[in-house]
Amino acid sequence: MPLSITLRRNLRLASVAALGFLVAAAAIHGGWRMWPGCLPPFGRLELVPPWVGISAIIFIAAVVSGIVGFAFAAIAGALILHYVPNGVEAVQIMMIASIGIQAYSVAGLYRSITWHRCVPFIVGGVITLPVGILILLNLHPRTCVAAMGAALVAYGLYMLLRRPVLVSKGGGTIDVLVGALGGITGPLAAFPGAFVTVWCGMRGWDKVAQRSACQPYILVLQVLGLGALCLVGRQGAFDPVLLAYALPGLAGAVVGLRISHALTDMHFQGMVNLTLVVCGISLVLK
Repeated sequence: MPLSITLRRNLRLASVAALGFLVAAAAIHGGWRMWPGCLPPFGRLELVPPWVGISAIIFIAAVVSGIVGFAFAAIAGALILHYVPNGVEAVQIMMIASIGIQAYSVAGLYRSITWHRCVPFIVGGVITLPVGILILLNLHPRTCVAAMGAALVAYGLYMLLRRPVLVSKGGGTIDVLVGALGGITGPLAAFPGAFVTVWCGMRGWDKVAQRSACQPYILVLQVLGLGALCLVGRQGAFDPVLLAYALPGLAGAVVGLRISHALTDMHFQGMVNLTLVVCGISLVLK
């Protein structure tokens, strides 16, 4: 059933508002990087306690993630890093919030989950997850994350401006390879779902099929990734207090999932492509 005019207008306004927030955040972020002394003492969002700012960021990003089924960490990460300079701890916070989001979403989708579609992605991600963790802990993944962001921007813009690109043939091997890419990017940016989301869209799956494949995959990789980071030693030491950040993520997921149910497949795919562009910009500016 087509969306009503009022609902379409509200969704457009919400999308513009969210995009405006992200563009403003990106502009401020760029100002911090180019002129670090231009905004003291407010340049690092010191007007509010860190936990309040982090919770607000998590909630807003969780609403977007609840709508499209992915992208939480790519949206939230650039701002959270200003509150949490320790990259490993920032990734842990994003993983915890993402686990809350995906757990709620998967619970709502469990009747629609087709495991034979999802398992190859998970297998590939689990195989390469240690590689992503090693890169996070021992190297500087800035270039890799920026390149991934640029690719997402290019793909998202192309899909917004052109007809959808559909791939009629797939297979378990390709699904494993696509999942393996997410196993590497998951620890680097707490963002394992980008390549699986792109691939599911290229297969022409509807919104339920896409979410039913992507969200269990993201949930499994985030849980395993968080567990691995907690076991790697002092650099990845885990503070149980961080578990509280799952709550704003869960609250945002409830709101986002309600909006998602009202979207048609066409509007859902448009939101996915727009989100890919925003995520790419966020990753480039990290």
